[in-house]
Amino acid sequence: MRVIADNEDGLLLWHPAGSDFARLVDADGKTQHEVTVDRMRDPKLVLLTWQKYDILVLMPPRAAYSVWWFFRDGTFTGWYVNLETPYRRQPDGVDTNDLILDIVVTPDRQWEWKDVDEFDGHIGNPLYFDRATADAVRAEGERLIKLIAAGDFPFDGTYTDFRPDQRWPTLRLPAPLDPQPGLAE
Repeated sequence: MRVIADNEDGLLLWHPAGSDFARLVDADGKTQHEVTVDRMRDPKLVLLTWQKYDILVLMPPRAAYSVWWFFRDGTFTGWYVNLETPYRRQPDGVDTNDLILDIVVTPDRQWEWKDVDEFDGHIGNPLYFDRATADAVRAEGERLIKLIAAGDFPFDGTYTDFRPDQRWPTLRLPAPLDPQPGLAE
């Protein structure tokens, strides 16, 4: 992703459609959404192309979430709240772990949970999280839902008019990832 800002509000990142991203898949093409990591057969990172939507991502410091602004053909189409561990800086970027449960939000701030069954199915799995962690993840989601309902930052219209510099190139990952045709929505 392209770094737009790195300040007290957090990391603000841009990832346009057509750019590369990497995803862990197993020999059968299954992702972690379809099979737990311990059951993946011969897992590897593959190079895919992000499709349909441009995204602007805010990763607030020490926060257990990121907020994604989705744009299609330059028009804001909604937010996505990705519940995740607070990011940790690394020499080549940042690391975070996805906590599965997400919130999808329309431009008029109607919201719905996403991946509830998958989240509930991983509670107690030692590779994922225990009940206490799951309760904390859901509580953070509930806190964010209150911000959504109130129209508070970051759901207050901030960045909904974001326009990238047209000179920015499509983002490419370095080899040696195995290129695979793919699609993310």
